[in-house]
Amino acid sequence: MKVQLHYRIGSQEAGEALLRNPLIDLLQAIRGQGSISAAARSMGLSYRHVWGELRRWEHELGDELLVWEKGQSARLSEFGDRLLWAERQVQARLQPQIQALRSDLERALAVAFDSQVHVLTLFASHDDALATLREHASALSASQGLSALHLDIRFCGSVEAIRALNQGRCLVAGFHVQAGSPRDSLSARTYKPLLQPGQHKIIGFARRQQGLIVPPGNPLALRGLQDLARPGVRFVNRPVGSGTRVLLDQGLASLGLQGHDIAGYRHEEPSHAAVAHAVASGVADAGLGIAFAAQAAGLDFVPLVEEEYGLVCHKSVLDQPPMLALLEVLRSTAWQQRLAALPGYLPSRCGEVLSMRQLLPWWTYRRPRAARA
Repeated sequence: MKVQLHYRIGSQEAGEALLRNPLIDLLQAIRGQGSISAAARSMGLSYRHVWGELRRWEHELGDELLVWEKGQSARLSEFGDRLLWAERQVQARLQPQIQALRSDLERALAVAFDSQVHVLTLFASHDDALATLREHASALSASQGLSALHLDIRFCGSVEAIRALNQGRCLVAGFHVQAGSPRDSLSARTYKPLLQPGQHKIIGFARRQQGLIVPPGNPLALRGLQDLARPGVRFVNRPVGSGTRVLLDQGLASLGLQGHDIAGYRHEEPSHAAVAHAVASGVADAGLGIAFAAQAAGLDFVPLVEEEYGLVCHKSVLDQPPMLALLEVLRSTAWQQRLAALPGYLPSRCGEVLSMRQLLPWWTYRRPRAARA
């Protein structure tokens, strides 16, 4: 038997069960009213409809719900009685959890009815500062003079995030590149086809450190990507399409190394936190990730590069209320102080609307020359 949960939006009558099922409602009405016809009237339904539903449920559940005796009204079968008993048990035992679930739903849905609250969908490369921003933005009070903002963040790879933006699945995408990447870098070749001058704008967000996440004390004395190719070093990687994977492959290429030179190159984890967990649990000796994840897991961190983490959007949405609310939060002193307090992060032109050339030094764009007369 498979159980599915449903909910409805509307007012609740006094004494109404927190969790309801149409079959249970039918059975309770029949027991309370003493007949199908009376139960149908009490529920505002036709006798034919109730009869049909009961037969459908009996077929689906494989047992009789009613007992028919000549000259008497239908009554619940033993199976029907057991169903009602089980329902009462569920309601009694799970009432606190059901009430908490309903409260959570009501809080979430209240946002849809509040014209002063803005919801912004953001696909982004995994980043703990963005998760902190979501919490910070939701907690802002009206006394701070900022618009209420709820960030609906879907973490994915940087490439997938920008593709989602271009396909209209989100309003903003978050991605990161190594600061000062050269024009012929893998970062340039990866992101340049996805971004269009005049169409996209980048919002400054943060600088963050990427490096090797290693066990406490760094027992293998790892100092750089070249050490990952040493015999006996087990590495844990990020998936293809993630900004960290691009960073790794770019760094390996600069050293003349390839993936098959590193044990564990094909061992992939979906987030910085998952990489840190793999190292902490002894599955791997090192992974490439951010300082925040290393510290949160009680691990050591070997800084290698600084990255620019930017938020990209279409130029046409910059004046929409959710975007204005986001810029307002990013530019606030309170947020920038909180960002600076995170391990491995610094605000970087936070909330400034930038051209691609300002954040991506390898971007060059020349306007076509006018044709000669």
